Amino acid sequence: MTVRNALLGAVAAVTAVALAACGNGEAPAGADGKIKVVASTNVWGSVVKAVGGDAVEVTSIINDPSGDPHSYESKPSDVTAVRDAKLVIFNGGGYDNFFATLLGPETESAKKIETFPLSGKADGHDDHGSETTATSEPADGHDHEVNEHVWYDLDTVRKVADQAAADLSAIAPDKKATFEANAAEFGQKVEELHSRLDGVGKGKKVLETEPVAHYLLDTADVEDVTPESFANAVEAESDIPAAAIAEVTGLVEGKQVTALVNNTQTENTAVKGLVDKAKQAGVPVVEVTETLPEGVTGYLEWMTKQVDALEKALRG
Repeated sequence: MTVRNALLGAVAAVTAVALAACGNGEAPAGADGKIKVVASTNVWGSVVKAVGGDAVEVTSIINDPSGDPHSYESKPSDVTAVRDAKLVIFNGGGYDNFFATLLGPETESAKKIETFPLSGKADGHDDHGSETTATSEPADGHDHEVNEHVWYDLDTVRKVADQAAADLSAIAPDKKATFEANAAEFGQKVEELHSRLDGVGKGKKVLETEPVAHYLLDTADVEDVTPESFANAVEAESDIPAAAIAEVTGLVEGKQVTALVNNTQTENTAVKGLVDKAKQAGVPVVEVTETLPEGVTGYLEWMTKQVDALEKALRG
């Protein structure tokens, strides 16, 4: 069951109240001739923008590098934005549950893209936020094979771009050729990033401060040796066990890993200390984020910088 289906019935009444509170003074959707799109985060918003170009007006609810989709609480202005949208796009998979609370009767006619189910990685995943593997857990306990951060899975991103082109074409058939051409160009550039990273880390080991860029590491064929207790504590924003801290510190100080992949949007004293130790030991620190950083305008620019950094670290 998708996040939307799981929560839609429970939030319909709340949404209706919020809509009433917002009033009806806004200009009608499409009054400026552009297709109104609302995304849960600027990552997926930027993908649709790359496909839609000047024909779309994209609003990303989380557009702040410090924003956390896991804990975000929607506002009446978000309801207003979604109400007027012709296309909405969100991650699903327990990542941005707040977005499902914005979907109700007023949005039934809008096209909807939920990227986690589209990725094909949903089997064995709990829609309410926990991550489980589609197969039995491996002996080392470190396999985060299925996780919701599918914007780091380059194959999924291409699928999303193609779906956006199809949905936008259904809304504006006269622009179909443009949307399809944009999606094809975008997909080709994403494929180039995939080709650059494919297998580059084979035989090497890395640590992650949080399993956000897992799918990039999977593409690179690198081994993630992060202790499960460390990863789970960081994701749960709980105290990291002393044994886990000692283990990762030993791996870094002993230079037993090729790189430390750090989600810079995680605020944690222990994580900061680990990053400092990696720099002191001469272990490359590859910085990744969950949303587009300030000053970065598009998915390709953002992902290219991260692929550059990871490739450089793995090649040595």
